[in-house]
Amino acid sequence: MPGVVVVRIVRHACQYACAHMPRQRGREPVYDGGMTTATIAPDTLVPLRQDATIIGLVGLAHASSHFAHLLLPLLFPVFMREFGLSYSELGFLMSVFFIVSGIGQAGAGFVVDRFGARRVLFAAEGLFIAACLAASLAQGYAGLLLVAVLAGLGNAPFHPVDFTILNQRVSAPRLGHAFSAHGLTGNLGWAAAPVFLIGLGSVAGWRSAYVAAAMMYAAILVLLVLQRDKLRTEVVLRQPQHHTGSDLAFLKLPVVWWCFAFFMFSTMTLALVQNYAVSILQVLHGVSLEAATLTLTAYMLCAAAGIFVGGFVAARRPDSDRVVALCMGGGAVLMALCGSGWLDAGGTMTVLAVTGFAIGIGGPSRDMMVKKATPKGATGRVYGTVYSGFDVGFAVAPLMFGALMDRGQYSRTFFVAALVLLLSVVAAAGVGRRVRH
Repeated sequence: MPGVVVVRIVRHACQYACAHMPRQRGREPVYDGGMTTATIAPDTLVPLRQDATIIGLVGLAHASSHFAHLLLPLLFPVFMREFGLSYSELGFLMSVFFIVSGIGQAGAGFVVDRFGARRVLFAAEGLFIAACLAASLAQGYAGLLLVAVLAGLGNAPFHPVDFTILNQRVSAPRLGHAFSAHGLTGNLGWAAAPVFLIGLGSVAGWRSAYVAAAMMYAAILVLLVLQRDKLRTEVVLRQPQHHTGSDLAFLKLPVVWWCFAFFMFSTMTLALVQNYAVSILQVLHGVSLEAATLTLTAYMLCAAAGIFVGGFVAARRPDSDRVVALCMGGGAVLMALCGSGWLDAGGTMTVLAVTGFAIGIGGPSRDMMVKKATPKGATGRVYGTVYSGFDVGFAVAPLMFGALMDRGQYSRTFFVAALVLLLSVVAAAGVGRRVRH
């Protein structure tokens, strides 16, 4: 089964990374929300194989969610040809996906805290299967909208699910590398999607590619069910003095909203790359669909490599917000260079891939930054709220960049993306000031 191979690869990578990391200890901030969890990440090390297996399973699930982000965008040129759609209409599909995902993610955090992460994860994989089958049968824009809704619902719970499992089941000294592996597998999911969908689509047709994707999700679901004991989490228990309002007390913390803003701004740039980089490269430099698609895969693979390196950085640097700000600032410079017109096709594609590496390095430090801002007993709720900024950014960006492209302003999209990435640097600094004080 392909999923077994992926878990083993991630597990061995985690074993190597964890074996070469410094030992450190840490706990979540104190939070009096009237709720408690039966367990949090143990400060003492458990067997490495146990931690690595859990990280691998969560990583596989995370990769499947990121794969779903590209179910529609990769076929945009096909949809434009077959259904006569504009960039703005295509962008709206992704806005629907991420609006549904963002709203669902904020609510999913409460569900995960109350009922556990495992059953929510299984339901999400089932929704991805339904989305792929719906895509294979789509006959027009309405069918594509249904795919966006189903995939958005499936994507909604992944960050609260994943981080609840990691924070509860993985030893605290290994969390930095757990977050690194989590981000790395997400980028591998992005990198695999163009090869899988475009590769199969070119051979068997795009509808058959979606059927194959449904079969892949079914295989992943079977594997997760078979390994369900590794994914068990303790639910949040109500205290006798607890009242409903205390469930939302964490929303009064300014640092939560600074984290939200960071995710919103930083992901708008990623949305440009995922949704429109292929089309932009084709228009500006006349490259083929296959070459432009490979550039997108290269971006994701470089980001994955950056995340792997970033795991070691996160394990050694306590000033996670500063690491994040530096990486995002470097990415903004590279993104602006892509739109400058100084580079030919090869240069633009190379620099765009390197941008993924620069931003990827900051990924694990970003997750450590959020963990430091997360009150004890509110992991699902905080991660659900904070990471919904991810969905908001992805929902807004396709409309904004699609409108620019419909006006023929292809180069300007890179400059706007760079500016938005700089705004994420400001947000990261805001998080850092509040975590340290």
